[in-house]
Amino acid sequence: MILSNMLPPFSEGLAALMAPIPVLATVVAEDSPIILSGVLLTLVVIYLASKFGAEVARRLDFPPVLGELVAGVIVGVSALHLVIFPEGGLSASDSVIMTALQSLNQLAPDALTRIFESQSEVISVLAEIGVIILLFEIGLESDLRQLKEVGIQATVVACVGVAAPFAAGTAGLMMFFHVAAIPAIFAGAALTATSIGITSKVLSELGQLKSKEGQIIVGAAVIDDVLGIIVLAVVASLAKTGEIDVANVIYLIVSATAFLIGSILLGGVFNKSFVAIVEQLKTRGNIVIPAFIFAFFMAFLGNAIHLEAILGAFAAGLVLDETDARNELDELIKPIADLLVPIFFVTVGARADLGVLNPTVPENRAGLLIATFLIAVAIIGKLITGWAAFGLSGINRFAIGVGMIPRGEVGLVFAGIGSASGILDKPLEVSIIIMVILTTFLAPPFLRVAFGSSTNSIPEPITPVEAASE
Repeated sequence: MILSNMLPPFSEGLAALMAPIPVLATVVAEDSPIILSGVLLTLVVIYLASKFGAEVARRLDFPPVLGELVAGVIVGVSALHLVIFPEGGLSASDSVIMTALQSLNQLAPDALTRIFESQSEVISVLAEIGVIILLFEIGLESDLRQLKEVGIQATVVACVGVAAPFAAGTAGLMMFFHVAAIPAIFAGAALTATSIGITSKVLSELGQLKSKEGQIIVGAAVIDDVLGIIVLAVVASLAKTGEIDVANVIYLIVSATAFLIGSILLGGVFNKSFVAIVEQLKTRGNIVIPAFIFAFFMAFLGNAIHLEAILGAFAAGLVLDETDARNELDELIKPIADLLVPIFFVTVGARADLGVLNPTVPENRAGLLIATFLIAVAIIGKLITGWAAFGLSGINRFAIGVGMIPRGEVGLVFAGIGSASGILDKPLEVSIIIMVILTTFLAPPFLRVAFGSSTNSIPEPITPVEAASE
């Protein structure tokens, strides 16, 4: 409850990643042990699913995060009904875990519903904290020094890589599929992301990380993350009002930009204060606790000025990336992220009802067409970025475009927030998730082809620490 009050969801929509806050306040005392049992069982299922999915994906040479997403689909509403949430119109009787608790405790129907809603809220709060930590980690991964070195070409590539798929996706959904403006904008925003981790690892294995193409790809991917977070802040805030207010959009863009730039410019002050505090603390957690205090406070500030909590967490990561304790902080955050971030990815998959893409159901065919359209825009919108790298001769423009294709975990963040907010209907939500999966799968082998490599295996995605060391 304290976290819910102090760190409001990064859109009113992501409050749907949780059940309504008053539920826990109305829980009767005798329900508490059973709610705890439900939470513990659900976490057992989530962790088993995430680890199994990640390991299978790893052995198949696919990114582990996609294994977590697919595992979430299996344990969620699309298959096993082990991890489900009430906001999709589902009841406690649809949950296998709730059915088990009912048989063990002989619960009345109203008590079971109460417990189901409260247990779902707790899991959703943990997922929300997980995504805040994820964006903090992404901020730490986005190296500002590298960002300054890659030059104007990477900036232009990044801007084209954000603007082209966003405009084409939004306009196409509205014109061809008659999707309402706000959902179309959200889906278009999901097309803007680029996963720096996967691309960096492939470039490193190919020996192309220090090439002109590699520097442009990695630099543009870093800028893409920054632009993508700003776009996410704008569209998530638009979702709160349900209408497009041009003045509000301009305010949000200026505010988000000023917030990020201001945080970065004041980074030296923050860094010195952070280092001074760390040096004075002698007990366990002397680095990681101050880091999370800073990240959560920045998340609070981002939300307080009508932006998003995740923007503040991302800015905190960018700032602390410049500290001397950065490498140690990376290592300390990894086990915390390993504990909480999979909850977010599994719940994103668990909420995705793949049944809406069953072609035998006539009303589902529109969703399949939307998925095909989004995949085409996602690929073409990034491929053209290679030809935006002006002023350089003899570079592999196709490789630059292919390197920008994978959406990775940032694309899933967009899908999760849009779904939780109720902005995206089920066909559009699942279409975005399929787009993220396919673009992330396709990019590594095509990047090898673009650089003329005969290697056939797809590597393990790079970790934030590995990305920093590269």
